[in-house]
Amino acid sequence: MIIFVQKRTLNPFKKLAGDTAIYGMSSIVGRFLNWWLVPYYTIIFIPEEYGIVTNLYSYVAFFLVLLLYGMETSYFRYASKSKNRELVYSTTLISVFFTSILFVLVLTILKNPIAAWIRYPEHPEYVVWLAVILGIDAVTAIPFARLRLNNRPLKFAAVKIINIVFNIGFNIFFLSLCPKILENNPDSWINLIYVREIGVGYVFLSNLLASLITLLFLLPEMIKVSLKFERELLWQMLSYGFPILIVGLAGMINQNIDKILIPFLLPDGQNAMHQLGLYGANYKLAVLMNMFIQAFRYAFEPFFFARENMSDDRQVYATIMKYFVIFGLIIFLGMILFLDIITLIIGSNYHEGLKVVPIILMANLFFGIYFALSLWYKLKDMTRYGAYMALIGAAITLVINISLIPFMGYMGSAIAVFVCYLVMMILSYYWGRKYYPVPYDLKRIGTYFGIAVGIYLINLFLYNQPSWIKYAGESFLFIGFLSIIWKLEKNQLKRLLKR
Repeated sequence: MIIFVQKRTLNPFKKLAGDTAIYGMSSIVGRFLNWWLVPYYTIIFIPEEYGIVTNLYSYVAFFLVLLLYGMETSYFRYASKSKNRELVYSTTLISVFFTSILFVLVLTILKNPIAAWIRYPEHPEYVVWLAVILGIDAVTAIPFARLRLNNRPLKFAAVKIINIVFNIGFNIFFLSLCPKILENNPDSWINLIYVREIGVGYVFLSNLLASLITLLFLLPEMIKVSLKFERELLWQMLSYGFPILIVGLAGMINQNIDKILIPFLLPDGQNAMHQLGLYGANYKLAVLMNMFIQAFRYAFEPFFFARENMSDDRQVYATIMKYFVIFGLIIFLGMILFLDIITLIIGSNYHEGLKVVPIILMANLFFGIYFALSLWYKLKDMTRYGAYMALIGAAITLVINISLIPFMGYMGSAIAVFVCYLVMMILSYYWGRKYYPVPYDLKRIGTYFGIAVGIYLINLFLYNQPSWIKYAGESFLFIGFLSIIWKLEKNQLKRLLKR
């Protein structure tokens, strides 16, 4: 019995770290592979064309949240406390399946007016392709959530990576191999499946084919359970999930409204799609921070629901927060100090947008901290506070974007993202301290933030130095930061590792 208690109390960090590592591997490897499409696109497409990809995928992000209407988080909540997990799963899956089918049908019927409204009247097929992608991704989100809840990160990771590998493969096939084959052999059978005029549209077709393959891999998770539907349970889940939907939609405003507003708000003479292409490509350079946060989110949400009633949960959350911030700052400095090396792999005609990268990186770290802080309103079933914060953030995002984009272009959008997540992080901490106080080590966290910002400012003076001085100074600063962390944290790290 004593051994059992020790395992319960000593293993939470190990379990979270292990799950984060597996989810992180799929997220990091997958997103890293997928990220290589960004430099690939910057070589193949001019900024105006890449601006189309950035713009349309921003709409996709909005509608994916709408199609899930909070059911993913509701599924976690109700399945975690239910004796009949299969009923919760089947009710969730059936609901999302039928709403997704309805969505695809409506957008297919209205494809022409929708295409005209989003300024692509000559390409209504984009609307249909993206609608099908959205429908498939919404449906498969539920079996993915089930894999997470049932602690099956390996299958989760495998299917995610398969999706990304096929997406990359189809992109290379349509955008590079097919034109090359036809250049050498104009009468090739490739003419049966390739139309040169589709151009950038093959980005979306590749995504569609990869999503279909993902659906096939997840079919066993969808059909091997007894499909039962309980209306009362669904209404309870919808009630719980509606604030999550508001949070998600507001979150999409915070993350993607800038990429939708730029073509509408920039004066005609400033080539909005060119600026959007620059912004979208350099925004993607923050991918490492995003990968870390996504991996943490996949593991942390089921983790804190499972530990809700344990006596040491708040101290565990405080420790997790400190090390989350540490790793986030390491990523921030690693990318900023060596940014000129990273940018060698993207097209030189996109480099003028590099100035947004530090702002976006720190903004994303604020968002990650906000997510880690947000456990209090989910555990206390006070999801309305999540909606309040997301709506406040959305209002800030809209006001700053509308005010600054006409004068500052995409730099105004970067500032909006930074301010939005900073305010949301502060609000979540303030309300969380009132309703679910956690003893976060603010002094140590603040110290690390101060040192990281100081190193960033010092690095600005190295920018115009000779290369050998610049790289030596950057390496010294980065190693110095790691050394400070080790000196201050080594005792606790040793205790955690010993456990």
